[in-house]
Amino acid sequence: MTTYGSFPGTRPRRLRSSPVMRRMVAETRLHPADLILPAFVREGVSEPVPIGAMPGVVQHTRDSLKKAAAEAVAAGVSGIMLFGVPEESKKDGLGTPGTDPDGILQVALRDVRAEVGDDLLVMSDLCLDETTDHGHCGVLDSEGRVDNDATLERYAEMAQVQADAGAHVVGPSGMMDGQVGVIRDALDQIGREDVAILAYTVKYASAFYGPFREAVGSSLQGDRKTYQQDPANVRDSLRELALDLEEGADMVMVKPAGPYLDILARVADASDVPVAAYQISGEYSMIEAAAEKGWIDRDRAIMESLTGIRRAGARNILTYWATEVAQKLKEQ
Repeated sequence: MTTYGSFPGTRPRRLRSSPVMRRMVAETRLHPADLILPAFVREGVSEPVPIGAMPGVVQHTRDSLKKAAAEAVAAGVSGIMLFGVPEESKKDGLGTPGTDPDGILQVALRDVRAEVGDDLLVMSDLCLDETTDHGHCGVLDSEGRVDNDATLERYAEMAQVQADAGAHVVGPSGMMDGQVGVIRDALDQIGREDVAILAYTVKYASAFYGPFREAVGSSLQGDRKTYQQDPANVRDSLRELALDLEEGADMVMVKPAGPYLDILARVADASDVPVAAYQISGEYSMIEAAAEKGWIDRDRAIMESLTGIRRAGARNILTYWATEVAQKLKEQ
């Protein structure tokens, strides 16, 4: 056999030679503190309700939500993002349950804060889509269009009610122009400068939200393309980022995560506040469905997808696997 001296002189495979070697030189690491658990709580149910399109995820009762929050604390998860699902008969055009102190989301916030105190960041979705009878994220005008400025007034009320109920962090997700500034002002007016804003800065009009519609009992009529972003655009995201930072966002988010890793990387490079990414329902359900069919290795696919999101620049990841993954990371 002919030899060629030390060729090849560079052998990258040396750093892939064993599990301990690969672990030592890994450039990206997941930690339980990176993770935030999205959770749904449904009014008027006595048992958790399985979400058919999201195997393993449920609409919680108040009691089962408190248990899930405690499990997240034990696993080392940093936060829980709460979504309230009111009784259908209580929805209306203004999303009244969203500002009712006894609305399901506000009740759940008080429950979870009483359960976990400050051991878990209790976060609240600040949007009208779960509480309106038309399913849009805002108030409609006389022609059926989402009225941006009328919606901001409702968001201001929601922010104050959610803060009073115990939210450490509010997450405005409606993609209304000026929402962060209005919410910051509303919180400061009631002396809640301590409540942080995790802005849904980049939120695309995505097909991957499909299973979420079932999770929140959506009443959506039409689509949200007039306020969520066009998947074809990049500059739009950077513009939204600049505006949210100027208005006082403490943290910013990209949603969805997996299909928009390029956007996540751009936002992370440009942002001087922590960047989160939401691994949404469709991303979750695709992996679960393929794993159920035996087409992929479930656990490896979960970890690979989360590592990719973290590698692209997310400081924190909202994922329905948060507690499960955090438990596994602690065991490693």
